[in-house]
Amino acid sequence: MIKQIHTIIPINSIILGTIGSTYGILGWLRVFSSTEETENIFNYQPWFIKQTSEWQQIGLENWKYHNHNLIIKIRNIEDRETAITLTNYEIIADASKLPDLNKGEYYWKDLIGCKVVTLYGYQLGKIIDLMETGSNDVLVVKSNLTDAFGIQERLIPFLDGQVIKNIDLTTHVIDVDWDPSF
Repeated sequence: MIKQIHTIIPINSIILGTIGSTYGILGWLRVFSSTEETENIFNYQPWFIKQTSEWQQIGLENWKYHNHNLIIKIRNIEDRETAITLTNYEIIADASKLPDLNKGEYYWKDLIGCKVVTLYGYQLGKIIDLMETGSNDVLVVKSNLTDAFGIQERLIPFLDGQVIKNIDLTTHVIDVDWDPSF
């Protein structure tokens, strides 16, 4: 069990990745990073996990690459049996640790929950997820229950200027040039 820290918890939490399976017998664990550049996950410290309903801070002792995978050594975890109790937990940090973005750049966390509306006022639904496809990101939009086209989910390419016409994070509305029948 990791020593519980009561003084610090993430106020505005963001998931940075996941703790994977154990590696070796000395308490190392695999890490799957959700950050754009894999190593950037280490820039957003401290890390937290939520076991049951309790926040626990994770202190990193070391990290390295092994066969194109990241592995970490957590402070005070010295054996495989203890390390295995941490597998499959999401790595969480406080979003205030993220750097400010340039104009026209957005964190996915800020786009999730936004309403998506066509230039003609048709409400396509809300963003529930984003996908990285290699060529461009894609908005996953859950359609409204009353969608006239009977579509439950839309995949809309995040092509700024072409498809994405305006993003207003204060009103949580994204205007798109998109055919509602797709």
